[in-house]
Amino acid sequence: MEKAERPVLMPMTLKQVAQAVHGRITPAAAKGGLDLPIANVTTDSRQVGPGSLFVAIAGERVDGHRFLGQAAEQGAIGALVSEEQADADLPQVVVEDTVQALGQLAASNVERRRALDAPFTLVAITGSVGKTTTKDLLAAMLAKLGPTVAPVGSFNNEIGLPLTALRVGPDTRYLVAEMGASQVGDIAYLTSIAPPDIAVVLKVGVAHLGVFGSVERIAQAKSELVRGLRPHGLAVLNADDERVAAMAQLAPGRVLRFGLGGAERPDDPGLDMTARDITTDDLDRPSFQLEARGERPVAASLALSGEHNVMNALAAACVAHELGLPLEDISASLSAQGRRSPHRMAVSQVEEDGARFTLIDDSFNANPDSMSAGLRALASWKEPTGGQDGAAQAEPYRVAVLGGMLELGEGTMDLHRQVGALCVSLGLDALVAVGGERGQLTDMAGAMVEGARRASAAQGSKHAGMRLFQAPDTGQADRFVRDLASGHPGCVVLLKGSHMSGLDALAERWQSGRFGEQQ
Repeated sequence: MEKAERPVLMPMTLKQVAQAVHGRITPAAAKGGLDLPIANVTTDSRQVGPGSLFVAIAGERVDGHRFLGQAAEQGAIGALVSEEQADADLPQVVVEDTVQALGQLAASNVERRRALDAPFTLVAITGSVGKTTTKDLLAAMLAKLGPTVAPVGSFNNEIGLPLTALRVGPDTRYLVAEMGASQVGDIAYLTSIAPPDIAVVLKVGVAHLGVFGSVERIAQAKSELVRGLRPHGLAVLNADDERVAAMAQLAPGRVLRFGLGGAERPDDPGLDMTARDITTDDLDRPSFQLEARGERPVAASLALSGEHNVMNALAAACVAHELGLPLEDISASLSAQGRRSPHRMAVSQVEEDGARFTLIDDSFNANPDSMSAGLRALASWKEPTGGQDGAAQAEPYRVAVLGGMLELGEGTMDLHRQVGALCVSLGLDALVAVGGERGQLTDMAGAMVEGARRASAAQGSKHAGMRLFQAPDTGQADRFVRDLASGHPGCVVLLKGSHMSGLDALAERWQSGRFGEQQ
């Protein structure tokens, strides 16, 4: 996080803020301060520092308007509010909707940066899975070419995206932004704030299927990123996803394609970035030959676990290469760049009450596509046996600790049964399904266990050894895992579930007592 006293946006005063958002300045502002420079913009009163502009948002649980006094004490230069707070000794810009005004302010900041006589490129990324990993990989690559702004975590909605865009300053060369959607129109709104020069579309999956109603509607929502490109903007598309590939016809300019390839069609334009000869090591970290169209391939390895991350790496590599980074430098970045955003396939060693295990923390969120990818990564995990040549590998004891997947619509329970069945078919040793405190999450956990039982019965004795547990909460899940790890040296545990399942908090609890360095 940028320090509050360091300017991180285009030079702007409170008077200019009011002009950008069409707001009314309160009389308190007449005391002075209208022309003082704003250092940064935040919606979190705990992050206010000298020179900050505090944006008060009335949320479901907390109303930011209650914290104007605290913001003033911590040095805020002013506040953006939807209701004037007469008792707050702080200049205020009053608007009808502070979230909308935040977007207007961010759009103004981007426009002011574009107006400078210096190159600036805005790259936006969307997709049902992989946005944050791709953003982190690309940001690390572009940092080799010039000052780069990118969020830590998934700041990809109507609040997070503007806050990221407001970190763009006069020296920023690249902005790498995530754009997410929970309904049609969300990404169109985000591109109105930060129109991209380059749009990257990763995958059309079934995340939020219950909200969208169909995969076709999800594809429509993701396509808004391509439609939102600036004139002659570049679309970078996953050629292996037919719905993403079809977005090429919407592009206002050139199209680049990345993927692993498959059956070629007569009209297939080929791939601009691909990977060949993919292998994985004992920690499921991929190595491959990275190949750009018309160039000799270079050897590349990922510091990240999970073969599915090859596609994310290809997307990032395609953009970075187009912007001038040689393949050799891209390869070096991929091998060095570990997890920047938390709870995404982060690997650590955990010790608790005498139980030791390897933790694969992918607990940030979950949908059927990312759940399948995480489980396959767990199934591919190997443990070194300590042989002299380092090549010997042993099968670890693999435990999947899974929470429910939300917003999947009428097929929710069937999709959870499929997850349980997948655990069986992959040969995992134990499934701990966590129900959480809400009834729906409990039903989802039960469906996973049911699916695993059915699959075990159907596939016979070969798969009958998988142990099944249903935990009502993360505390019970913790006890199940500690018991399993105590009895099985070399245990590997995957944490995966929607945020409401609370598995990220369990990961933080375990990791507070971890030893060794993160992989």
